[in-house]
Amino acid sequence: MNTTSRLRSASRIVLAAVLLCAVAAGTAMATPSTTYFTPTTTDIQGYGVPHITYDSYFTVFKKGEKKGDFPTDVGLTIGVLPFEKLQMEVGVDLLEPSDDPLFFNAKIGTPEGALFKGSPAINLGIFNVGTQTSKDKARTDQNIGHLLFGKTIPVLGRLFAGYYLGNAAVLKNSKGETDNHGFMVGFDRGFLPTKDKAGNEFNRVVLAADYASGKNVTGGGGVGLYYYITKDIDLLTGPVWFNDSGINGGWKWTVQLDINIP
Repeated sequence: MNTTSRLRSASRIVLAAVLLCAVAAGTAMATPSTTYFTPTTTDIQGYGVPHITYDSYFTVFKKGEKKGDFPTDVGLTIGVLPFEKLQMEVGVDLLEPSDDPLFFNAKIGTPEGALFKGSPAINLGIFNVGTQTSKDKARTDQNIGHLLFGKTIPVLGRLFAGYYLGNAAVLKNSKGETDNHGFMVGFDRGFLPTKDKAGNEFNRVVLAADYASGKNVTGGGGVGLYYYITKDIDLLTGPVWFNDSGINGGWKWTVQLDINIP
């Protein structure tokens, strides 16, 4: 495929992705690439590489918890731009059991050093795009847009920070008051570097943490560990807490399985 054909193909994919999100707009956490609980990472899925995720959030040693386990999230994300300095991913999540289980997400951005030497990674995206928009039902169209910056600090690890703004008609606290924007921060640091049989380097263990402000469904954070079984398969686990227990209940434990299909 020549360059012109690749550009045309990429343009069609991007257009389809934008239309998909536009139709869905108008959530449960249905996200693009994440650090831990929130999408506070500037990682973007590689072009043409499907990513499957299986996320569960459940209570631990709690009896009669009114707001207990979250619906299980099974998601698919894929990169859709064949460029090194401009990348994009789109995704769909199925949260079950729930009345309106489908959610969509997308983000576009540049990796570190793409704009100039030492430049941070920059992302612009949207997540928790639900399909239930009726005022007479439990709406899922949170439609949370976010702007993120990320930078690798030698020895320390990677730091992420950004701002989010969602649908004011949906993002409210447990008192019914609008709380639809805030900041997000994240961190990760790899340990135990190793190589697979093909010579690809990766960290066997990654410490990750993130937090989103705001007393709404996305407000909260956690800290945990990734264990990479292979370069393309990892298991994440740890506790998650929330800014408004009236919405999400008390703290929960998460177990997440991520698989890239090269």
